[in-house]
Amino acid sequence: MNAAKRAQIFARLRDHNPHPTTELAYGSAFELLISVILSAQATDVSVNKATARLYAKANTPQAILELGENGLKQYVKSIGLYNSKAKNIIKTCRILLERHAGEVPRDRAALQALPGVGRKTANVILNTAFGEPTIAVDTHIFRVANRTRLAPGKTPLSVEQRLVKVTPEEYRKDAHHWLILHGRYICIARKPRCGACVIEDLCEFRDKVYEQ
Repeated sequence: MNAAKRAQIFARLRDHNPHPTTELAYGSAFELLISVILSAQATDVSVNKATARLYAKANTPQAILELGENGLKQYVKSIGLYNSKAKNIIKTCRILLERHAGEVPRDRAALQALPGVGRKTANVILNTAFGEPTIAVDTHIFRVANRTRLAPGKTPLSVEQRLVKVTPEEYRKDAHHWLILHGRYICIARKPRCGACVIEDLCEFRDKVYEQ
């Protein structure tokens, strides 16, 4: 895929959704961090349902620490892998208080040092909370990048690095959101909705599906 076609793809995605953002509900960088940790192998809908109750009760590192691990589990037990996630969140809250004055760090290495935070989560925080032009590659973005040939790669890291390299600078900040939403609702895994796709004629996927 050439640079002109990539630019057209992002221009259309922007025209279709000028102000994209995460579907996770949050009111601060800390709330976003906790929600992203909880969202691993879970839907945003299920996370939002749980955190609506949690954040009404506790939405700071200190407040969640005061809940304790067992108390936290009562709010997040509807989410998959809640036991390990609760354990990581408690550890993360402690580190935020001890090392970062209770604030979410705007630094990749510091973010990835937090329990339950990998490269993808760090990229989400840097992009969505702090406006950094990072691209977090999840299963949706990995699929879209490879299927369309926008930025093919064999691993999430290789796809991320290629996306950062080939995405025009003006689109880089919002690229993550456009691609994840496109993968979630249009370029879905089993049967892509090519007939409803705004970039269908630019996409290089060979086995297109035109049923809507």
